[in-house]
Amino acid sequence: MLELNDVCFSIRKDGEEINLVDHISIRVPKGHFMAIVGPSGCGKTTLLKTIAGLNPESAGSLHWEGRNLSEDGDFSPTEIGYVPQFSIAYDPLTVDESVEAATRLRVKSRNTAELDHRIDRVLGETGLGSISDRPVKVLSGGQKRRLGLAMELVSDPKILLCDEVTSGLDPRSEREIVRLLHDLSRKDGRIVLSVTHSLAHLELYDSVLVLHEGRVAYHGPPEKLNHYFSVKDTEEVYPRLAGQPSERWQNSWQKHKESYYKMIGAVDPKPQEAKTEPAVPEEAKAKTTHKADDTELRLPGFFAQFSTLLSRRWRIFFRDKGQVFLQLAILICFPVIVTLFSDKASGNIRRYSDVRQNNVFEDIQEQQSVRSDQAKVGSAVSGIIMFQVVLLALMGSNNAAREIASERQIYEKEKFGGLRPSAYLLSKIAFLSTLVIAQSLWMAFFVDFFGTFRGNFTEHALFLLLINGSMTAICLAISSLMRTAEQASLLSIYLVGFQLPLSGAVLALPEHIEAFTRPFISAYWAWSGSVAALQGQVNGAVKSVIDTSLSAQNACLYMLAAHICVALGLAWIGSRRPQWD
Repeated sequence: MLELNDVCFSIRKDGEEINLVDHISIRVPKGHFMAIVGPSGCGKTTLLKTIAGLNPESAGSLHWEGRNLSEDGDFSPTEIGYVPQFSIAYDPLTVDESVEAATRLRVKSRNTAELDHRIDRVLGETGLGSISDRPVKVLSGGQKRRLGLAMELVSDPKILLCDEVTSGLDPRSEREIVRLLHDLSRKDGRIVLSVTHSLAHLELYDSVLVLHEGRVAYHGPPEKLNHYFSVKDTEEVYPRLAGQPSERWQNSWQKHKESYYKMIGAVDPKPQEAKTEPAVPEEAKAKTTHKADDTELRLPGFFAQFSTLLSRRWRIFFRDKGQVFLQLAILICFPVIVTLFSDKASGNIRRYSDVRQNNVFEDIQEQQSVRSDQAKVGSAVSGIIMFQVVLLALMGSNNAAREIASERQIYEKEKFGGLRPSAYLLSKIAFLSTLVIAQSLWMAFFVDFFGTFRGNFTEHALFLLLINGSMTAICLAISSLMRTAEQASLLSIYLVGFQLPLSGAVLALPEHIEAFTRPFISAYWAWSGSVAALQGQVNGAVKSVIDTSLSAQNACLYMLAAHICVALGLAWIGSRRPQWD
């Protein structure tokens, strides 16, 4: 039995505590299908999240099978399933692939046959077997809701929480989903709690919980609902609720509570019967089945989750034709743009004659020629290096700005189901690292082959790799900390935009500003390190035309490595922090 005793969930607003869930006490027996209804803003979803453990209760306690969840810990990931209103599947994947990924992330299978059996069983239970090869993006609203249920049923949850899974559906699809939820509650004594705005099909529920302003106004069998509220039609319940304060409705229900609980089989067990199985509706008893395998399900290991996530990410990447085309276009076009300016950097720099000129005029003319060559070549080489650095910074932003933020809801749902944040973040790092290595090395090789770097190629390639890696890591951190993909993209673009002017490569900043901004500008350290890798004469030419002081090569390496480490640390913090809507 699931039992809530005076449970509250409060928030602070304008300096005072407001109870969104206000002293709710209910009991729900096993094998039970309960609707949670009420006017908008009455606390239905908030209550569901409090039961799930997403909202920590401010007061009261929750009990499950004799265990105090408030003291002994929340449900284990395999005990509970939560189906949110939003889609929890990736559009490029098929139905079968989505369910398979959910199974691999939530259930440790002994072999492939066991995995396939579980997937086929869940697809059959939810009526998705005939469309298992369809992409998620072409599914109807009702089919997507079934898929959401299927992805939760892979772990055989004892409690299934559904948040508005029938909203936006046509009447036929709505009834089919409610009927499916009803049938799911008849298997293995499963409790199914469904939040809904609709008052249709209430006859399919074992009980209806009516909330008003965060309080219980009624909890009992659906056939007694109209009688309790003294209305002729169920649609009149909400207007009737508004006629009295929620506290009065709660007090009224408390007086009739036990009589209604006898009707739904939620009688409070006596102390001596505490170990006895709670009463279950007769229909539930008749239809209850038993699992063929009673062994306790276990979560997959870290590497199993990591490999599943990485494999899924690459599959999604290659099926997104627009993203593949964009990556190829960037990979080809950016190096080509850089090489268009390489001729200016390939000119010779005249050397001073070993023999001093007797003619002062000729000596001055020689000095001017050398300085002219230095200015021409030095500015071109410096500009091309910074051009490469900024383009790779832009690539890094494109790589990671939306990587976590765009799938935050799906990630939060999978994390609730037992996904380790460490496995998730490492899969992102592995995926992005491949892009970073390909982009950076291709840029270095292409520009060096069709132009000439005129320095140590290996050192230059290393700094290009580090600038791309640091900007990718920084934007990944931004993506993990922002609530929306749009916010993450905008901030990442601003970050790249400030790299060039604040680096000092084009125009030196005042010293007091430069000292403050320089540690945070990845582009400066990559540019400065690459300049240090130039050949002696070219190196001197670059230094002769810039006003910004350069840092030692080792310092550049350490700073870029520090940027990557700090960014990954922030990404870890962001990936662990709950960000449910």
